[in-house]
Amino acid sequence: MKISPFVGLLVGSLAGLGTSSLLPRDHDTNDYYVLHLDSRTDPNHVASRLGLRNEGQLGELADHFVFRAPITNHDVVRREVDERRRKRSLGGADVLDSVKFSQKQKLHAPMQKRVIPSPPSGFFPQRKRDDTADPKALDYQKSVMETLGISDPIFNEQWHLFNPLQLGHDVNVTGVWLSGVTGKNATVAMVDDGLDMYSNDLKPNYYAFGSWDFNDNRAEPRPTLDDDKHGTRCAGEVSAARNDVCGVGVAYDSKIAGIRILSKQISDADEAAALNYDYQHNQIYSCSWGPPDDGRSMDAPGILIKKAMLNGVQKGRNGLGSIYVFASGNGAQSDDNCNFDGYTNSIYSITVGAIDRKGLHPYYSEKCSAQLVVTYSSGSGDAIHTTDVGENQCYNGHGGTSAAAPLAAGIFALALEVRPDLSWRDMQYIALESAVPVDLDSGEWQPTTMGKKYSHTFGYGKIDTYALVEIAKTWKNVKPQAWFYSPWLHVKKEIPQGDQGLSVNFEVTKEMLQEANLERLEHVTVTMNVEHTQRGDLSVDLISPDNVISHISATRRLDQSDQGYDDWTFMSVVHWGESGVGKWTIVIRDTQVNDHKGTFVDWHLKLWGESIDASKAKLLPLPTEEDDADHDVTATATPTAITTSLPPPPDATNTAIPTSLPDDHPERPVKPSNTNSDGGPSATGTESAAAETTTESSWLPSFLPSFGVSSSTVAWIYGALGLIVAFCAGLGAWLWWVRRKRIRNNPRDTYEFEPLNADESAAGVDGGREKGTKRRGGELYDAFAGGSDDEEFNDRDHSSLVSEDSDDERDEDRGATRK
Repeated sequence: MKISPFVGLLVGSLAGLGTSSLLPRDHDTNDYYVLHLDSRTDPNHVASRLGLRNEGQLGELADHFVFRAPITNHDVVRREVDERRRKRSLGGADVLDSVKFSQKQKLHAPMQKRVIPSPPSGFFPQRKRDDTADPKALDYQKSVMETLGISDPIFNEQWHLFNPLQLGHDVNVTGVWLSGVTGKNATVAMVDDGLDMYSNDLKPNYYAFGSWDFNDNRAEPRPTLDDDKHGTRCAGEVSAARNDVCGVGVAYDSKIAGIRILSKQISDADEAAALNYDYQHNQIYSCSWGPPDDGRSMDAPGILIKKAMLNGVQKGRNGLGSIYVFASGNGAQSDDNCNFDGYTNSIYSITVGAIDRKGLHPYYSEKCSAQLVVTYSSGSGDAIHTTDVGENQCYNGHGGTSAAAPLAAGIFALALEVRPDLSWRDMQYIALESAVPVDLDSGEWQPTTMGKKYSHTFGYGKIDTYALVEIAKTWKNVKPQAWFYSPWLHVKKEIPQGDQGLSVNFEVTKEMLQEANLERLEHVTVTMNVEHTQRGDLSVDLISPDNVISHISATRRLDQSDQGYDDWTFMSVVHWGESGVGKWTIVIRDTQVNDHKGTFVDWHLKLWGESIDASKAKLLPLPTEEDDADHDVTATATPTAITTSLPPPPDATNTAIPTSLPDDHPERPVKPSNTNSDGGPSATGTESAAAETTTESSWLPSFLPSFGVSSSTVAWIYGALGLIVAFCAGLGAWLWWVRRKRIRNNPRDTYEFEPLNADESAAGVDGGREKGTKRRGGELYDAFAGGSDDEEFNDRDHSSLVSEDSDDERDEDRGATRK
């Protein structure tokens, strides 16, 4: 039986996404809420209780549901849930007790495409040289075309695939093609502004079932706006077919899907669903976008998007994990840094920067310690030649890190053809293991523990396709992920200005990592709180026990924000392969001597890597809004201002190590609980500290808390509490005596509150007072407690049902406050 193309598109879309995202959204007349419910709860009962409509599960996020309601100015779900929590102590059960999380959805501007930015003032690009191509290189190119049957008209211009002018400055893919590896059975999803599935260059490889338009809510993510060309150009780099149109993609037999999110305002819920769309078949998500590359922004994905990315790496591809490839950003000329972008700064992303056709760093490609590799894009007078919107349209000006990320995604697709069992972490391993350092004369490269070189400008180097695929063929899959969290480390010290730095450290022991089941490092993250009146003056270095330096934060001359760092997490891939054991040091600097000052408040360290015992590995719980919020589980560090050989603005080219660092390891860290709010293992305090705390508190009965302070402080606390209790008891006795005396003198005053009489009710006034100025006891109870005894009875006995009257009242309330 032949299935029509329309039915195929529809079935594919239904296979890829939960029903909630297939329903149309009307934010002009409706509000949308996402609720995370207990897995045993029926979302329809919650909808009935709240007077909402259940729109279905949010994409692939289990137990997360979208609900719709008429538009209001307030959060009706939060109001009801908070009200229920206030009454919970009175007993009874309510279906709202199953709500773990709720968020009212708001439309926000789409992320920005990372197209080629305007060059800085005074920049004069080098034009492509008129060098004659190497005759042997031209012969080889002709041979490849004949052998593979490549007749695409602009293939000779696709220097990033084979460069006969600057020999060696291409992705080295032709040998892979000749071996028969061309991307078969691999799928890349372009998360972008659309994909022209009617282009003759993309039509043969278009994967309809993995495509969806989240901007216009339709199965075909076709370009609609005048500037909806970015996604199609990126797709051509990956999967342009071998035919008579334009050129070829680096994985020209791979499948290409389109997920459209960049053309209109979008909610976090829809963006989260997009990053999990058809994630059993969409293997790689190419994302050439992010927050503004203006040198001022410091933006991270919302909690639902973070959940979706973790869900993708845990459940996508049947548990092997979705592979997220992000462009590093184009703000280098504005001193922007990809560690201020919460997408590229994520451990779940492969962050890709750019080099030009001469292997040089272009003016736009951002530096950061989260960048893993680089590959080719625009610069030195040329750009990427690829497919464009239209049946037979080509484009010769594609560039920026927008072009680097999809090129890397296509190369990763080649690796999946030969090893479809590679996990998301395996792909990061083989990418850095096969990377080739470039521009070694720049002086930016520092040796790392694993024997590789790292540069904050180039990551571990440029992608070599042939080497990457060869490593993939014999790669032994790494064991599951493990992690270690330090306690929060209190600092609360002013940061000295100029060339001085404030240094604090934390020592990780072998026993800590054994308890955390962590064998060797991959990613390192540092979450910090810093108060400062001009954020761009700050720089932060992380120095590992092996004396390898990560510039996790760099100065930004345009960043004049007074918000500092608020629980911001910086990420580094520089320490890959280290053991993690030893002293980890943070050096923070206020690089400018001016009126803007700041305080380093606190920080904590997270180490991520391969587990020791795979059988003991566990999945990281989905993130919550409370992650990193428990700053009470802390150790107090004694920081010291130091002067080191690192310059005030920590330029990524400087890898000098301070000659001496003070030993300011906290001697008495408070021992935290076995697990923290993130669900991971927590660092333990020293045995001596734990023993000391136990000794000091030994005079207390076991059922009384010691608050983790000294015995003298505990005595003061309980003494003060005793005085307060005695005072309150005396005051209560005196008030009781005064009331009894008043009742004996005037028996009519037995009412706590004055009753309303019939005359007042009829006339509406009493002695010039308006009706209602005197209230019965029950009415006053309502005002303070939020409901009468009857209302509490209804909550207890009808927890999942809402009467018709209550529905009407909610509708009237929403109608009265409708925008």
